Amino acid sequence: MSRLHTERHLVSRIGWLRAAVLGANDGIVSTASLVIGVAAAGGSKQALLVAGVAGLVAGAMSMAAGEYVSVSSQSDTESADIARETKELSEQPEFEAEELANIYVGRGLTPELAREVAVQLMAKDALGAHARDELGISDMTTARPVQAALASALTFSVGAVLPLIVVVLTPLSSLIVTVAIASLFFLAALGAAGARAGGAAPLKPVLRVVFWGALAMAATAGVGAMFGVTA
Repeated sequence: MSRLHTERHLVSRIGWLRAAVLGANDGIVSTASLVIGVAAAGGSKQALLVAGVAGLVAGAMSMAAGEYVSVSSQSDTESADIARETKELSEQPEFEAEELANIYVGRGLTPELAREVAVQLMAKDALGAHARDELGISDMTTARPVQAALASALTFSVGAVLPLIVVVLTPLSSLIVTVAIASLFFLAALGAAGARAGGAAPLKPVLRVVFWGALAMAATAGVGAMFGVTA
């Protein structure tokens, strides 16, 4: 008795996963860097918290707006391509069938089989076949602006809260070092979680986020120390 083999492919997560990882990473890095910069400039704990919360709100709104605009542009392009393809299918169906067949020939089918496959696929769903195989647009990878915007804003806020919790719990005298170490740990955990969700090996993602996070915090600490004035 044959058994069905169920495969789980993770490409369907690419839209929200990219936005979520970007949002959380930016929330941790930008908030921790902001807090460290203000602390290096000699700011009080109240000033650190005000700056951090303001950065959280502004960053979440910025991430949501940026993701929505960016992904909307992609969606507009996809819609324009679909509209163009719809028009071409209605005006030149034979040419479009030949175009689809040539794509399959390029992938390794014989011309005869490629033509037969193209004809059968177009008979069932001509636009879907061309969108998928000619334009590279599918339900799994299509642009979703609202989903990307919400994922970015939410995950940015979650990421930004983590350094702020450390600020609340840490004495001012050791705050810079503690926030930096804790934030690098958060970034490493985020990189590992993102890799796991996407089915990738964790080492490179972890090293990538930790390196850029450390660089950002070091840069803002330097700026704060250089231009800060302690009362």
